Amino acid sequence: MNENVSIFSGRASKYLAEKIAETYGQELGESSISLFADGEFQPSYDHSIRGNDVFIIQSTFAPTDNIFEMLLMIDAAKRASAKKVVAVIPYFGFARQDRKDRPRVSIGAKLITNLLVAAGVDRIVTMDLHSDQIQGFVDLPVDHLYASSIFVPYLQSLNLGDITMASPDTGGAKRAAAYAKFLNTDLVICFKQREKNGKIEKMQVIGDVEGKDIVLVDDIIDTAGTITKAADLMIQQGAKSVRVVCTHAVFSKNAIERLENSPIAEVIVSDTLPRKSEGKITVLSTAELFADVIERVHNFESISEHFKFTTIL
Repeated sequence: MNENVSIFSGRASKYLAEKIAETYGQELGESSISLFADGEFQPSYDHSIRGNDVFIIQSTFAPTDNIFEMLLMIDAAKRASAKKVVAVIPYFGFARQDRKDRPRVSIGAKLITNLLVAAGVDRIVTMDLHSDQIQGFVDLPVDHLYASSIFVPYLQSLNLGDITMASPDTGGAKRAAAYAKFLNTDLVICFKQREKNGKIEKMQVIGDVEGKDIVLVDDIIDTAGTITKAADLMIQQGAKSVRVVCTHAVFSKNAIERLENSPIAEVIVSDTLPRKSEGKITVLSTAELFADVIERVHNFESISEHFKFTTIL
């Protein structure tokens, strides 16, 4: 326990923050929320944080109250004379809005980083951003962690016979290729064409999947439409089994039902969003990784060993 470190949580990520604080070796800091009749809310810290390094843990998934609660907590910490305020955002919401992919749209990821800076954050810790370039949207230190450090040992423990890594779309090819190179396996890519957001017009598999134990790698599963269609195609083309590795289990609408009714044998996800192991879903904890990074950031120590998976490529 370090008296100069205070770990707090927003309401949406308390389940994870409690595990991170316990792993770090101290209790989660006490805070409270005042609710107003019109729906407004006001967070406050229940004990002094003057001169402390304050780590605020909150994934910014829907609703937008979660990101606004994070902003208010950052502002409150700065006004309470915290020495440093670090936003620990396991799942960085709006990260898919990282560019102008069509006319007259916002770049939501840039707006979120602007809001974090305006609130007074000193550093951001996050995991598996949808696009690496989001780190460049802010002129502050960003510690971009990778869930591969918990997924790879689990995959190795399965002792799959003829493993092949796969990407459900061309956008995730780099991510799947990194796993394939590290594990010394073949790589398969799905090419999809969308008619509109959330609806796939057609998909085809590039590569040999016959007799293979396929592991599809993605950063986000939203409605599960793409991932289940990819799994269907691979089984049709002779794959022995299909598993999925995904960092952020958003699981909108009937995603869980789709996954359960698909030929996917197992869906391996992290706990950056509040999910539990059930059915085909296996949840691996990120608490130890985030706790270690909090310790290193506070002590001005290098966290480069957490990037070994990428630096060896």
